[in-house]
Amino acid sequence: MDGSKRSNIKIGMEVAVVQKHHQSTGELTEGFVKRILTKSPNHPHGIKVMLDTGEVGRVKKILEEED
Repeated sequence: MDGSKRSNIKIGMEVAVVQKHHQSTGELTEGFVKRILTKSPNHPHGIKVMLDTGEVGRVKKILEEED
């Protein structure tokens, strides 16, 4: 699923995000969505979320599909 559309992302989903300081390397961090921070319906670089660990990044991959 596409991480650049807000409607695809739900609280509790497992996602892979790129954090601001990893943008140059593209290193991904996996975790579960705690909060959705981007207000607009889509964003070309990915929707910004806060993971349950408190880390913030833009969603690059949705790992777990919700039914």
